[in-house]
Amino acid sequence: MNTNDLTEKNPLRALYRQDGGGPRMGLVKARAGLGKTAILVQIALDSLMCGRQVLHVSIGQSLDKTRTWYDDIFKDIVATMQVSSTLELANQINRNRLIMTFKESSFSRPKLEERLNDLLYQNIFRPSCMIIDGYDFQNCDLQMIADIRELAQAMEMETWFSATIHRDDPSPCPGVEDLFDTIIALEPRSDDKCIALNVVKDTTANATAGKVLNLDPSTLMLKEAYDKC
Repeated sequence: MNTNDLTEKNPLRALYRQDGGGPRMGLVKARAGLGKTAILVQIALDSLMCGRQVLHVSIGQSLDKTRTWYDDIFKDIVATMQVSSTLELANQINRNRLIMTFKESSFSRPKLEERLNDLLYQNIFRPSCMIIDGYDFQNCDLQMIADIRELAQAMEMETWFSATIHRDDPSPCPGVEDLFDTIIALEPRSDDKCIALNVVKDTTANATAGKVLNLDPSTLMLKEAYDKC
């Protein structure tokens, strides 16, 4: 299978219009340990395989740990889909991906924008997709999320956050969901054989509300919704 076939058959196509749908801000929310980071990495890899540049902002996690997420999921994808030219694709991914790490206490829109501008002004990197993983929504600053949304729109970047929620509270922070165009909730099924990805909000006409995809809990790989777990 070549790269074009791989991207066309990616289950994530269920979340995107054929024309890509343009920039939007998305949120993947779930209880701890259900696979939020795995989903974000698969969203990032999809963009990378399409030849786009991706900025992965990792908050509270080391550079090596974030790289390991990409390496492990990439290996699973190429093994499952029997991809040819693996080395060439891996080089493309590494060339077009940039990982930034922040301590939880130091992450802010001004610091993110400063580091981004350094890359842009030097013509080093211009991402079309930004992943922000590990932001503490329990101590959420709504204005900062709004500021990041404004920054992403100005730079025409698709942006995805992850958020941890609790069993008795489906919202990561009061009022924050109004700032997102697309919201996906990960919910384990009663038989524990798969995790359902529910599109609970979409204002972009990219995805239809309802259960769209499944996540295999053993591999954390996305599957088509009609595949039985």
